[in-house]
Amino acid sequence: MSGPPPARRGPLLLGVRHHGPGSARAVRAALDAARPAAVLIEGPPEGDALLPLAADPGMRPPVALLAHAADDPGRAAFWPLAAFSPEWVAIRWAQEQAVPVPVRFIDLPAAHTLAADSGTGPDEAGSVRLDPLAALAETAGYDDPERWWEDVVEHRGDGAADPLGAFAALGEAMGALREAYGDEGRARDRVREAYMRQRMRAARREFGDGYAVVCGAWHVPALGARTTAAADKALLTGLPKVKVETAWVPWTHRRLARAGGYGAGITSPGWYAHLFAARDRPVERWLTKIAGLLREEDRQVSPAHVIEAVRLAATLAAIRGRPLAGLTETLEAVRAVMCDGSDVPLALIEDRLVIGDVLGEVPDGAPAVPLQRDLTRRQRSLRLKAEARERELELDLRKDTDAAKSLLLHRLRLLGIGWGTPAASRGSTGTFRETWRLRWDPELSVRVAEAGIWGTTVEAAATAKAEADAARARELGEVTALAERCLLAGLSRALPAVLRALADRAALDTDVARLAKALPALARSLRYGDVRGTDASALAAVAGGL
Repeated sequence: MSGPPPARRGPLLLGVRHHGPGSARAVRAALDAARPAAVLIEGPPEGDALLPLAADPGMRPPVALLAHAADDPGRAAFWPLAAFSPEWVAIRWAQEQAVPVPVRFIDLPAAHTLAADSGTGPDEAGSVRLDPLAALAETAGYDDPERWWEDVVEHRGDGAADPLGAFAALGEAMGALREAYGDEGRARDRVREAYMRQRMRAARREFGDGYAVVCGAWHVPALGARTTAAADKALLTGLPKVKVETAWVPWTHRRLARAGGYGAGITSPGWYAHLFAARDRPVERWLTKIAGLLREEDRQVSPAHVIEAVRLAATLAAIRGRPLAGLTETLEAVRAVMCDGSDVPLALIEDRLVIGDVLGEVPDGAPAVPLQRDLTRRQRSLRLKAEARERELELDLRKDTDAAKSLLLHRLRLLGIGWGTPAASRGSTGTFRETWRLRWDPELSVRVAEAGIWGTTVEAAATAKAEADAARARELGEVTALAERCLLAGLSRALPAVLRALADRAALDTDVARLAKALPALARSLRYGDVRGTDASALAAVAGGL
């Protein structure tokens, strides 16, 4: 778009619903119309250095900005972003301009957030909070806030005629809510908003009023309020602080369906992703996608079924006075037309499409703890891809590649990284076969960061962890179980320390019941020398002594 940006007084405040595709489209339209000199986004400023990675071709949302305490990686918070998140759209808009526009995070630093709690994210933990959307929906006569949001935002297009009108109306509505309800369980928001206003003052000194702010709609009245810098500084004085580290990590649509770092979990991320991607005929495209899934599951679904479902969904929407069929109408039409009234296939649709198992990707050059980089290398060399959907993996331990996969999964389990869970093998009771159920959950990135204190590679970390566990073990059964896990994981360097601990506990333990309880694990362990080529002779000597 050519020509100077339209004149306005004050910064452009774009209040959004986190992970709302309608908000995302409206944000892009507003930015195209206003062409701000800078874009400020609700999020931890520690992530500013990572923002350029959003333009990397290897970055594919959903992803999350992870911040964790440097000395306690388990103390962490996530700020997830999907392709249909307004914040992500704003970041990419700024980076895609002919002359890239500065983009920065302006929320309270994670250093303060993580010092104040155990990583529940920037919203108040354990408090009873007002749901602004529910309050507005109730005022409008809706009993379902999701349906209200669809009708007034998702089905209105990108607001090309007046790209700023919706933001002004939503800001006024939030102002009325805050005037009526006050903080409503959001006491910490006063501190967060004070910090955001301070960052806005800094932006004003650099860019004048020609900048835009993309934030949760709830914050708009506070960010537009007249306050003094001294008052805001007083709110921020004396806040606890910890040293933090940040990284981009892959996220999933399934994880978006829960409350996350933005405190804005959504119930149907797959549906929202579809609405954002489908520029025209969203209902027809959605029902066609559902038909494709059902056909993959060997259900008889024809084009005629799709046509009839489209008609029924439109009829239901008209009867209910809705501008367009929403998720509720499409699922009801699918149940009646494609599922013969059964909820069984509908549950599959809700799991695979309404929520979905999309897993994002982070570029290779993104900052990560050394252990994560080693794990990524091993995943690629073994062609063992991390996937959000649970799948079963059959391994034949007589094959080198399968044996290496087994070692990796057992080492990760020893480190507390539960990517894989052993399962009963089908059709074989031999010790040369293993079955695993694999599923990558985003929180495993935190577990990897936590395990990084033990070493920079999976093998070294698992070895150090096993040695430490052996030293801490108090009972013989704990050590025998650990010895079994070390043999399964091929941790030959850890075995001497584990076997010393095992011999010490066996010599001191005179309880016959405990000794008998320890023998099965030892007996199982002795088999692994034959299957995996592991030398278990030292273990045999200990077992013989029992």
